[in-house]
Amino acid sequence: MAKKKKDLGRGIKALLSNIESDNNQLEKKLESNAANKTALVKLSKIEANPDQPRREFDQEALKELAHSIKVHGIIQPITVRKFGGNTYQIISGERRYRAAKLAKLDKVPVYVREADDVALLEMALIENIQRADLNAMEVAISYQRLIEECDITHEDLSERVGKKRSTVSNYVRLLKLPPSVQTGLKEQKISMGHARVIAGLDDTADQINLYNKIINLGLSVRSAETAAKNLKGSSSKQPKASKSEGLTADVIKIKDQLSAKLGSRITIERSKSGKGKFIIPFKSDGDFNDIIEAILED
Repeated sequence: MAKKKKDLGRGIKALLSNIESDNNQLEKKLESNAANKTALVKLSKIEANPDQPRREFDQEALKELAHSIKVHGIIQPITVRKFGGNTYQIISGERRYRAAKLAKLDKVPVYVREADDVALLEMALIENIQRADLNAMEVAISYQRLIEECDITHEDLSERVGKKRSTVSNYVRLLKLPPSVQTGLKEQKISMGHARVIAGLDDTADQINLYNKIINLGLSVRSAETAAKNLKGSSSKQPKASKSEGLTADVIKIKDQLSAKLGSRITIERSKSGKGKFIIPFKSDGDFNDIIEAILED
């Protein structure tokens, strides 16, 4: 009986050895033929995308993810493309990749896609844009890169990311803010709402002035809008007073509300008889489309 048990033990060992051998062969087959398939790939064969739009990773969050990966493994495969020889480049999932390195994993599950450089960049940018933890400046930079490097319009981009065209334009407009304001937004010293109010000012000095007021006085977005109106009122670029003569306080209030809603400093001209006109300036086709969308969206 003892001999039978011993033989049985050898049989189980042989069976396990065969299973391990089959798994190794399957892994090699997947690695060599992978295209739009899931495979197990050594971390040493994977490299980050140098054009990765996301530049900052929370180290504490990475450590927490690494601990979770040690316990549960990587649940969602990293998306990669074949990249020269037997190596792979990340399309999306660099955070998981970094955490896997911290967890000292030898191999990770990947989803291999076929992609050229432009398609790779577009997929990486769009995947990152959908993340909830990107700051507004990272989103703005990603939008701008998609527009410029992938040669797509604001309209096409809005469809691909599932956002209104005006939303895309508002983010891209952030890139025209002074560097100190962009840094403040990136570090969450101000909100996206604050940044939009600041971007509504044409003069750089006024923008920096308002930014400092928001920081120093802890202004809410609504208070920032009021401060912006005061700055516009004192600006030398303000329309001549004669054009606004005869406007009642209620009409001026409506004018300011419309200016804030449309993101453009509008002018109302009225004659003594009550006749008049709205003047809504814009600097480009993009501004024109944003104004039309803002008017029609309600």
